[in-house]
Amino acid sequence: MIQEERVEALNAAEQRKGKYVLYWMQASQRAQCNHALEYAIVQANALGIPVVAFFGMTDSFPEGNQRHYTFMLEGLRDAKRTLEKRGIQLVIQRCSPERGAVMMSRDASLAVVDRGYLRIQKAWRRDGAAAMDCPLLQVESDVVVPVKEASPKEEYSAATIRKKIHRKLTSYLIPLKETRPLADSLALDFESFPVEDVEKALSHLEVDRSVQPVPVLRGGSGEAGRHLEIFLEDKLEHYAEFRNDPTRDYLSLMSPYLHFGQISPLHIALRISGSGAADAEAYLEELIVRRELGINFVFYNDRYDTFASLPDWAIRSLKAHRHDPRPYRYSRREFEEGNTHDPYWNAAQKEMVLRGKMHGYMRMYWGKKILEWSSTPEEAYQTALYLNNKYELDGRDPSGFMGVAWCFGKHDRPWGERPIFGNVRYMNAGGLKRKFDADGYVQLVRRWESQNAEAGAGGNDLPR
Repeated sequence: MIQEERVEALNAAEQRKGKYVLYWMQASQRAQCNHALEYAIVQANALGIPVVAFFGMTDSFPEGNQRHYTFMLEGLRDAKRTLEKRGIQLVIQRCSPERGAVMMSRDASLAVVDRGYLRIQKAWRRDGAAAMDCPLLQVESDVVVPVKEASPKEEYSAATIRKKIHRKLTSYLIPLKETRPLADSLALDFESFPVEDVEKALSHLEVDRSVQPVPVLRGGSGEAGRHLEIFLEDKLEHYAEFRNDPTRDYLSLMSPYLHFGQISPLHIALRISGSGAADAEAYLEELIVRRELGINFVFYNDRYDTFASLPDWAIRSLKAHRHDPRPYRYSRREFEEGNTHDPYWNAAQKEMVLRGKMHGYMRMYWGKKILEWSSTPEEAYQTALYLNNKYELDGRDPSGFMGVAWCFGKHDRPWGERPIFGNVRYMNAGGLKRKFDADGYVQLVRRWESQNAEAGAGGNDLPR
């Protein structure tokens, strides 16, 4: 079932006789549990024509680098193969997505696009809709509860959005039926950017090559499904107990796959809720409430990547303490190299550089310490965003922007006043040691670092 609240007309053009229905697949980069794709198939079947899927490959996505592009290309290769099994051709073109979509729409009866939440994603859809001569319908598939249905405004905290999401959850937490296309588009003649050989594809792209792919995570819906099955079988039962312990492997690893739309949050939610595990609710809180709070943040707050996105109380408090003495001050380069006095912070930074993903609990500590050891809160904010977006596979993402902002007071309440932080929540190394074996975490990261060096994988080329 595709709820009408997921569907939005982006222009007023009239449907016409065309050769196919165009599915502009930009955010939801998958062939399974994809409301936009299924909507396009239903429309095409009603018209007796095939579906053609299109993806625009831009070399210049803000802050994207070889690590991100490798993971995305692996996912697109997977999506292309899976779509072909359903008789749907995926056309990939190296161009700005909205321009390519407009070109592809010229022979289409109508076009369907998934929803994106970031500034650039909104602009692509807005500009594409304005230039198309056929209808462009947006179908939202990367949240459980559609962003506008969850709330008509930016929410203050998880507590305020939680009750709104839960009121509507039963209406949206239902399986999506897969529809068989009645017409095949594989014989249609299009030029397409080849992705079967990912390394060769990368060699044709002019992207930032300063950050290398990570060997421990591969892109694609198949890999996402494999990690999900491991989580369900081996980890979910103890998720609530061990999720904040970075020395234990009890996380789902879903965030990179969700970031690139390689797996559906609805599919994950249905599998988790149907598992019968005692810790299912704890995981669903993170997957639905917390993740969709981040989407609410970037959707309604156009300043989501700036210090100005913080609540007024946090900005006032941090500015009031901007001249407080700092016990340590580090440059961006020192942070990037993991070269501080704190072995726990250094380990967190190196985990992110080496593995493309930092444990969630350590990411909170990591962000708080950047605030404490930077010359100004504004400088700290930009440093945290720069590092997160450069090295995290799920960087440049609503959850990532929210996670950095949380370290500076977003979606939190004022706490007791203290130097540097003002009323923003504070964290220290003692808190880490009370929760888990912090020294064991440092040793774990050192083992990863040694394994990485032995494999010659690199991980990154830091500025010289």
